[in-house]
Amino acid sequence: MQIEWQEWIGLSPAMFLYAVVAIGVAAFIRGYSGFGFSALTVTSLSLILPPAEVVPSAFMLEIAASIYMLPLVWRTVNWKVLRWLLLGVVLGTPFGITVLTTVPQKPMQLLISVIVLAASLLLWKKSQTSQTVNRGWTFGVGCISGLINGAAAIGGLPVVLLFLFISAGSASTRASMVAYLFIIDLYAVFLPGSQQLISTELLGRTVLLLIPLFLGIYIGHRSFVKTSPESFRKFALSLLIVLSLAGMIRGILL
Repeated sequence: MQIEWQEWIGLSPAMFLYAVVAIGVAAFIRGYSGFGFSALTVTSLSLILPPAEVVPSAFMLEIAASIYMLPLVWRTVNWKVLRWLLLGVVLGTPFGITVLTTVPQKPMQLLISVIVLAASLLLWKKSQTSQTVNRGWTFGVGCISGLINGAAAIGGLPVVLLFLFISAGSASTRASMVAYLFIIDLYAVFLPGSQQLISTELLGRTVLLLIPLFLGIYIGHRSFVKTSPESFRKFALSLLIVLSLAGMIRGILL
């Protein structure tokens, strides 16, 4: 029975239990902040699985998470900013998929993490900003996000920085991130070249992990309803700092 279980999902019982806890924690963060799930999932599951197996699973779980959350946040999505981001993603993601299958991830992981950490620390020093960015900058962030997302499934991090920079508001930032991640992950999964990374055992594993995913999102969403905008901003920046540090450690040690 144990052999059949391991053949179906590709994990031992102990490894699967670890994955359930990791996904549950990441899902709570996703339900509360609207982002961070993929970065946490890739960082934690890469300790027991190769990145080429973790990234496609993260894509599919992100899509399921967004489908669950979208009806709750649809009215506050900032489509004006999102459309230029998505245009950039369309161009950047195919290159990211190519990077995932051909280029070692450590240098990219380190570079992304350093940039996100530096930007997060700079934003932390500013209490609230009312900056505006033009379409060119927004499009550029979208291109970078698509490249990063296709290669490492953490394309949401630069977009979070953008929304915090322009002070879009906690509800709008969270809602826009949910919609954005849904669209870019759906796009990445159906791009030519990504399907070859999805195996039967990966699908079986992902289906079982939907249970801790939905439970964690539900609890996280209920926690967000009670939070203040300033508390959300500090939490989001703290999370970005933690994720970037974790990415740096992972890039150096793994």
